[in-house]
Order: sequence, then structure tokens, then C-alpha cells
Amino acid sequence: MGVKIVVANNGPLRIEGDLEITDQEGKAFGLGGRSAVSLCRCGHSDRKPFCDGAHKRVSFQSVTQAHDLPPVSPPSR
Repeated sequence: MGVKIVVANNGPLRIEGDLEITDQEGKAFGLGGRSAVSLCRCGHSDRKPFCDGAHKRVSFQSVTQAHDLPPVSPPSR
């Protein structure tokens, strides 16, 4: 199974699939066997990078609709 990321309006990023999440040093977070987690987008979670529902308390608002990214630029020489 691949990885699926769902951007929740006014909420977290929900990630589902075969997951490994690491810090910048490469140390893995213990996910306790989970195949789905939610990551904080509001910046107020006490359990960063994971969502703890703080977005509701702080009235975080971000409505996101899918859109296409521009094509990748060719490497410069």
C-alpha cells in the first residue's frame, strides 16, 4: 500500500499507509503499530509533530483545495 495524505480543512494532515516518521537526525518516532497518524498544521499541539486537537481550541482556519503544482524546472548547468 502506498501512502495517502489528506489535508483536513481547519485541521491536521492525516497520513495513512506504511509509515516511518523520523526527526532531523533520522531517529524514528515510535508509532505504536499505527498505520495512520495526524500531524499538526496549526503549530499549537503539545505533542508535535502529532496533532492533539489544539487546532479546535485556537480556532485554526485553513481551507485547502487540491491544485496542480507547476512543472519541475530542468536542472541548471
